[in-house]
Amino acid sequence: MQIFLPIADVPVNLIVLLVLGVGVGFLSGVFGIGGGFLMTPLLILMGIPTAVAVATEANQITASSFSGVLAHLKRRAVDFKMGNILVIGGLFGSALGVEIFRIIKNYGQIELFVSGCYIIFLGSIGILMFVESLSTIKRSKSHQINTFPRKKHNWIHGLPFKIKFKTSQLYISALPPLFLGFVIGILASIMGVGGGFILIPAMIYVLGMPTKVVIGTSLYQIMFITAFTSFMHATQNKTVDLLLAFILIIGGVVGAQLGARVTVRLKAEEIRILLAIIVLLVCLKLALDLFLVPNDIFSLTYGASH
Repeated sequence: MQIFLPIADVPVNLIVLLVLGVGVGFLSGVFGIGGGFLMTPLLILMGIPTAVAVATEANQITASSFSGVLAHLKRRAVDFKMGNILVIGGLFGSALGVEIFRIIKNYGQIELFVSGCYIIFLGSIGILMFVESLSTIKRSKSHQINTFPRKKHNWIHGLPFKIKFKTSQLYISALPPLFLGFVIGILASIMGVGGGFILIPAMIYVLGMPTKVVIGTSLYQIMFITAFTSFMHATQNKTVDLLLAFILIIGGVVGAQLGARVTVRLKAEEIRILLAIIVLLVCLKLALDLFLVPNDIFSLTYGASH
C-alpha cells in the first residue's frame, strides 16, 4: 500500500513503515535507546531526504521513549533527579545542534556529515561495549566475584556541586550528567537519534549507575530532548513530515511496550552485548554505503552560459 509523504515529497509503503516502527520501538524498550541510529539510516535508504529523516525521526523517538518510560515506571526503574539534570543539559545542546544542522544544510553537505558522524560514533561505542561485555561474561562464567564493579572513587567524585541520587545510589557532582546531557542534545538534533547508544554506556561506565536504572532514566531524558528537537526543526528548518511521524509513532509505541517486557528476562551483560552487536552492524552498513562505489554513477557539470 503506497502513500505519498507531503514534506518528504516521495511515495512509500505504509506496511513497511509500520513494521520498521514496531521494530525500532521494540529495541527502544529492550535497550533503553531511542532507536534513531537504526531508523534514520533506514528512512534514508527508502529514499526519504536526509534532512526530513533526521527531523521527523525525533517524533517517533519521543513517542517510543514515552511508552518505554511508562513501562519502566511500573518497576520503579527511573531516576528522575538524574534524568532532570540530563534534560537541562540536553535542552541547551539541542538548541545549539539545530543551528549547526541548519548551517551545514545550507552548505549542501548534510548527507555526508550525518553519515560520517554515524560511522565514528557507532564504531567507537560499539567496539567499547562489545569488548567490555564479552570480558564481563567471561569473568561471570569463571565465577569471579564482582564481575562488573562500579568505580567508587574517580575524578568525578572530586568535582563540586555534589548531589545525592537515591535511586541510583550515587553521590556525585551534577556537572558530568549536565555535560553528558548537553552532548546528547547536540547529537539528537544533528543525527536524528535519541543518543542512547552513547548515553547508556556513559551512565554505566562513567557515572557508575546500575544497569536496571540506566534504561528507564535514559528513555526519560531522550523523551524530552527529542520532543524539543522536533519542535526546533519544525519551526526553524521546516523539515518535519507529520504524516511520516504519525505512522512511525504508531509502530513505535507498540514495539516499546513489547521490548520493555523482554528486558526483565535478560541479564545485564546480555543486554549490553546484544546492543553492541546491533550498533556495529549498523556502522558497517553505513561505512559500506559511504565508501563503496555506487552502481549508478553520475556527475553534474556546469554548462556554458546562454
